[in-house]
Amino acid sequence: MRLGLLLWLVGMVGVLVFALLPLPHQLVDRPLRIPLWVIQALGLAQTSLTLAVAVALGTRLAPSVGLRAPAFEALVAWRWPGRALLPQIVPALAGGVLCAAVLLLFARRSPSEIDTVAASAFDPSLLVRVLYGGITEELLLRWGVMTVLLWLLTRLVRGRDATPGRVLVALAVLLSALLFGLGHLPTVVAFGGELTRGVVLHVIGGNTLFGSVVGVLFWRYGLEAAMLAHALAHVFMFAL
Repeated sequence: MRLGLLLWLVGMVGVLVFALLPLPHQLVDRPLRIPLWVIQALGLAQTSLTLAVAVALGTRLAPSVGLRAPAFEALVAWRWPGRALLPQIVPALAGGVLCAAVLLLFARRSPSEIDTVAASAFDPSLLVRVLYGGITEELLLRWGVMTVLLWLLTRLVRGRDATPGRVLVALAVLLSALLFGLGHLPTVVAFGGELTRGVVLHVIGGNTLFGSVVGVLFWRYGLEAAMLAHALAHVFMFAL
């Protein structure tokens, strides 16, 4: 329970920072039947609940499939987390460089419909990208979705109390990364983009590659490696 509460609180930092973003004019200028503050409050409540469910499922199921959050586990056991975090830093740095390269490659080859979205007023700051993307999204997609997928695949293929093999891990990594890519499509539509075949392939392809890198880091080294790589990718992109 302490681990789950800690992870949820850490993830809520990203949720709150994202909720404080000023809405782009495409949404503000639309006639609404419900007051805007009500919509924002409902969105905040929904994201908070979704995060709580993802964290609870991940915390319950991760140990049975060999997935861990070593530094956070050390914190709730009142141990210094540096020793658990140190082996993850170099892989996270390499992963961050690789993820930034993926983002840069796809940004330079983006369809015109994506450029329409990029040119809108919706441009989250580096802080939002690091906190929401690097922390909250990893809790949702890796700690939550990937863990559940790996647990389900293991039980279906290998039976109760079995440990997952590399093939099942690879499948869980790929499926969670694919869902990560699909989850970005509504943003394109919300901010004026059109879901052409090129747009769909671009958005899903880039985010699936990105999600696969951080998914492997999560499996091999721990949740913190995935978080650091995701956050560093945005930092590197900002610097570039």
